[in-house]
Amino acid sequence: MNLFIRNSTVNSKGASFRGILKLGKNTFDKLFLEAVDDALSSLGDSARQSIYFHLESRFKIPRNEIPYRFQDFAAGLEKIFGVGARFLEILIMKKLYEKTGKPIEWNDSKEFVFTEYLAMAKESFSQNSGKT
Repeated sequence: MNLFIRNSTVNSKGASFRGILKLGKNTFDKLFLEAVDDALSSLGDSARQSIYFHLESRFKIPRNEIPYRFQDFAAGLEKIFGVGARFLEILIMKKLYEKTGKPIEWNDSKEFVFTEYLAMAKESFSQNSGKT
């Protein structure tokens, strides 16, 4: 199985842990958050808003921190949706690929793990864009 996404880089200069994140024009973080919005919107606007509400109230993950806490985000989705979280994770990756356009090769023999895939995508984007 080959999964693809376009890679990007983290712009940590505008990040504050509890403040508003200022994301650059085409940073990995911005593209990832847009992909999450698009994927959750496929469930409907009310559902998207409800998921963000539960992520923040139950798991202390505000929307603007998702790109910096994607492991916590993935864990929150799994607690909310159980095995259904896998569908959203795949949809997020597809949306991210649409935004980035560059492929990431995935070893067919290795079990798919959403957070590992995102880490590879972030690293790959960083390398391809020459940003740190």
